[in-house]
Amino acid sequence: MNNFKKPDSSLWQGRKSNGDLYIHEKVICVDAIKKESAKTFAILSYACDEGVKRNQGRVGAVTGPEAIKKQLAKMPNHLKNNTQFLDVGTVFCVDDNMEQAQQTLAKTITTLLKNNTFPIVLGGGHDIAYGHYNGIFNAIEKDKTIGIINFDAHFDLRANTNGYNSGTPFYQIAEDCKTNNTTFNYLCLGIRDDANDASLFTTANKLGVTVIKNEDFNLHQSKKIQEQISTFINSVDVVYTTIDLDGFSSAYAAGVSAASPMGFSPDIALQCLQTIIKSGKLISLDIAEMNPTYDIDNQTAKLAASIVHTVIHSA
Repeated sequence: MNNFKKPDSSLWQGRKSNGDLYIHEKVICVDAIKKESAKTFAILSYACDEGVKRNQGRVGAVTGPEAIKKQLAKMPNHLKNNTQFLDVGTVFCVDDNMEQAQQTLAKTITTLLKNNTFPIVLGGGHDIAYGHYNGIFNAIEKDKTIGIINFDAHFDLRANTNGYNSGTPFYQIAEDCKTNNTTFNYLCLGIRDDANDASLFTTANKLGVTVIKNEDFNLHQSKKIQEQISTFINSVDVVYTTIDLDGFSSAYAAGVSAASPMGFSPDIALQCLQTIIKSGKLISLDIAEMNPTYDIDNQTAKLAASIVHTVIHSA
């Protein structure tokens, strides 16, 4: 099944300059992934919201990656000349086969990491996380521990008794950790009581998940939050960060599959992201649940693009 397509250079448009002043002038669309010697970031799209559909959510995130790239393209480029920024293409879902899309995503992530490239994956539903994690797991040494840091309103720890979807990825990862005799290291930032039922809190407790709830996830609690994040990072070898845009308040992110005004703000999220980056352990990142159907004046897409912009200029 062919569920991968080459990057679309027409998405990278913006103001023109004579010196690569904008991201669209810096990005290189590549047909094949190869070993990189210079510092390299790669945008990989996951155009799939089958998991959202199965989870009875609002579909539309399948076009999320394109919306983010269009906004990122217009932003200024401050990268060093020898830093490469690539678009390596899109994994998409064929005939509702989310599992196949996740497998292709995993293989592509593994290839990128083994070729000295930092993946930034744009989604797409949060089922992106299962494929992404497996790609990292297959790329690193087997004695290395992976820490997952999830910015999200939801645990996404639903049991897969009714099949896999956008609400099951971290439960699936936890089950795989049992099978592989590895540790499930999971930190959730921004979890809300009104977005998770009691059974999910019970599951999180049984699995030893570290939780910073939404009411404590703000700049007033910044020092304590940074200490908790640093403690978590120090307990693992590498860090995979996943950002579900529905964790943000709908004041900043209306264009998501499950919007709420009760979410967190960009300032605390970006501050935490800097702490993660400065640790030197972050090896891969994704942004999930961008849904252009419900966006207002492209604000959610711009938020996601700004997060990517921060990462490539800080990592």
